[in-house]
Order: sequence, then structure tokens, then C-alpha cells
Amino acid sequence: MKNKVLFIILLLHGTLLSAQQVTLTPEQIKALTPEWKGERSADGRPHVPDKLLERLKHIRLEEAWGILRNKGYMNQFEGDWMVLHTDSAMTGRVVTAQYLPLRPDVDKLVKDKGKAEGRIGAPNSWPIDVLKKGDVYIADSYGKVIDGTLIGDNLGNAIYTKSARGVIFYGSVRDIEGLEEIKGFNAWIKGYDPSYIQQMMLGGINIPIRIGRATVLPGDAVLAKKGGVVFIPAHLLEEVVLNAEFIALRDAFGHQRLREGKYTPGQIDTQWTGEIKKDFLKWLDANPDKLPMSRQELDSFMKDRTW
Repeated sequence: MKNKVLFIILLLHGTLLSAQQVTLTPEQIKALTPEWKGERSADGRPHVPDKLLERLKHIRLEEAWGILRNKGYMNQFEGDWMVLHTDSAMTGRVVTAQYLPLRPDVDKLVKDKGKAEGRIGAPNSWPIDVLKKGDVYIADSYGKVIDGTLIGDNLGNAIYTKSARGVIFYGSVRDIEGLEEIKGFNAWIKGYDPSYIQQMMLGGINIPIRIGRATVLPGDAVLAKKGGVVFIPAHLLEEVVLNAEFIALRDAFGHQRLREGKYTPGQIDTQWTGEIKKDFLKWLDANPDKLPMSRQELDSFMKDRTW
């Protein structure tokens, strides 16, 4: 354990700024996300299943947030966003980028290393080049709005073409009317400004970053809605989805029975009796269309749940 901690400290504080690389290697990302045991992308990031990401869209922010807090993950939510299209939810696999106030010597090191690695164009386009279908580009640009616009509509089109998703920037964008015209693209940002990006530099790609009050790792799953954004560690995604879906089923059953006057609020809001549990199971049998998961998944989940 001591050696692993030392490795991560050296990794985060020394590797990128010494310009050994622009992005973490697959081995370093694996070392950073050891609790994920499933499939990984070629770059080492956890590759959570598309089916879970689709189901995640229907999870309420409060439910995902509450489940993570109960698991000890207290810093995975950020609110107070300007959202391009508030009527849609976005989920995906996280690609991170960190931006810093410009320091010429470090900026030169990063650009020289990027050139040696065959990267093309300005550094703010490099994170876009690594995107795959289902990825969401997450950037920490330290809340800079004026002269902090990471993308306009040209890069926005490139992002959507590669990922079929959008962006979450702790910073700003320009060409917002053009971005709104990209069908399917969405953005969670801290502001809009017509200025160009100036006096900023790329600090690294696919490294741990801070987004407001949240810590974000490459390969996290993200749930973005009009109320805010929740970043879910990949190894907890299935647990979050199943728990939240079960809570939604309980709520749907409870609300129906309250409207019918069968139970009192006190009965529904406290530990259920055996009679209510049996009624709930019968309700599930009578309403298979309400199940977002398979009945086999649900039965397996309920075996280990204390209700």
C-alpha cells in the first residue's frame, strides 16, 4: 500500500510537468483505477457498458448522489451550471483535461512533447483527438470565462462527430449559437464569452482533475442533468444504477398505494412490514413494464437488500 501511494504521488506531481508525457499511459491509468475489474479502453480507462450508461440517464441526481455518499464518496457532485439544452440528460465515459494559467517555460515543454508525439494543432484540440464514441470531454479551466473559451462551434462539431456526446467545462465556450445548432450536442459550462482563448495552457489529458467541489478521474461515468453533474467511479456504476432503479420502483409503488389510501405515509416512509413487502412483490409481477432492469437482476438485487 505504501509503495502504491508513493507511486501515485510521484505520478501526479512529477510526470506531466516534467513533460515526460501529455497524457497518462494505459498502465498509469490502470494503477489509478485499480477497483475497476472490467473491460478497458485502449488508453487504459475503464470502459463501462453502454447499457448501464443508457439506464443511468433515467436516474435522478439526488439518488445517485445519495448512494455515492453512503459509499463514502462525498465529493462527486457539482451544480450551478449554464446548460445549453436543459431538457436533455447526458451520460458517458469521462475523458479529462486540465488547463492552467499560461507559464511560458512549462507551455513550451508541453507543446514540444506534443509535437514529438505527433499531436496536431493547438493544445486545446488535443483532448478532442482522443475521444471515442460514448466519451464526454470534461475540462478544468479554473472557471475562466473571458479569454477562457476552450471551444467554439468548429471544435464542437469535431467533438460530437467523435463522441456523439458533448462537454462539461469548468470554464467557458464561444460561438454559443453555433454550438446550439449541433443536433445532439450539449454543454455544461460556467459561462459564455465571444473572446478567444488566451493566456492558458494545457496541463494534461486523462489525469485526475477538480471540477468545482468534485474530484474526477479518467474513465468515471458521468450523469449530467439540468440540476447538476454527478461523477461516478466506474466500479460503482452498476451498484448506483441498480440501487437507484430499485428506489424508483419503491417510490412508484408507494405513491400509488398512498393515492389509493391503502397505506398511511408513516407505513410507507418507515421500515416496511412483511405485508407491505409481499404487496410490493405482487405489484412488481403485475407491472413488468415498469422494470428498467431484468426481473432476474431485480430478484438477485433484492436477495441482498435489507429494504
